[in-house]
Amino acid sequence: MGQTLNRRAFLGSSLAFAGGLATAGGAARADSENADRGRAGAAAPGHMKLGLVTYNLAADWDLDSLIRRCREIGLAAVEFRTTHKHGIEPSLSKEQRKEVRKKLEDSGLSAWSLGSVCEYQSPDPAVLARNMEDSKRFVELAADLGAKGVKVRPNGLPKEVAEEKTLEQIGRSLHAVGEMAAAAGVEIWCEMHGGGTSEPPRMRKIMDIADHPKVGVTWNSNGVDVKNGSVRESFELMKGRIYCVHINELVGGYPYRELFSLLNASGYDRYALIECQALKSANPDDTVRFLKFYKALWEEWAKKEG
Repeated sequence: MGQTLNRRAFLGSSLAFAGGLATAGGAARADSENADRGRAGAAAPGHMKLGLVTYNLAADWDLDSLIRRCREIGLAAVEFRTTHKHGIEPSLSKEQRKEVRKKLEDSGLSAWSLGSVCEYQSPDPAVLARNMEDSKRFVELAADLGAKGVKVRPNGLPKEVAEEKTLEQIGRSLHAVGEMAAAAGVEIWCEMHGGGTSEPPRMRKIMDIADHPKVGVTWNSNGVDVKNGSVRESFELMKGRIYCVHINELVGGYPYRELFSLLNASGYDRYALIECQALKSANPDDTVRFLKFYKALWEEWAKKEG
């Protein structure tokens, strides 16, 4: 890892947030419009690419099988979701991390991101501190593997706490994690996830509170994004903060063609990651065949005009 994380400073920040002692600090940043221009989602026009989340479809594939099948399908990037058979976890030793990184680099498969389940909405200080410490461990792993980002998430709004207080806690926690991630050359991507917290207006508030160039969102293609058959309103609300995209079944009620058009027009040149439900068939060959068809359809729908 290029730079060593300051464990003491991180834990101090974690406990301060967890105990409700953190206060707004630091000089005011540039206004939101100017800050957004420098964020990943506002990159110069390029070409969006297709990758895979191990969640569901590839949860039972070991690392060698995952590499081999992704190469066969023609996918160049993976989000390694925690607890899956690939074994990409913070518990890996330094030597094991070197071996995994070399294997991925030799294969041409990018460890695009790590799919953690770290979350920051709990009113319990001990739970919050533990999640922030886990976030640090995933950041260290991402840096060692050369991954671009770590996916985190909110997981709803606790009923016993005022909504504004929870959104503030999530946003400020994200800022603290983003500071540590930036020191390691890694980004933090907050998945638009959870009851209430997945809704774009609330996620925008969280991003405004987090206010860090290394903190953005993973657009999760949720039903709550859609207003009158369109995602334009939700997309415009989050534009400039979209650092990664999760997509599921292309054929259905979600307006994916419109989403891909909006992403292309915004200059999004990162990955759309497949996160479909597992197939009924347990045969990996059926999954590979499905993903080949999926990729062909995606390439047609996501084709950039001009």
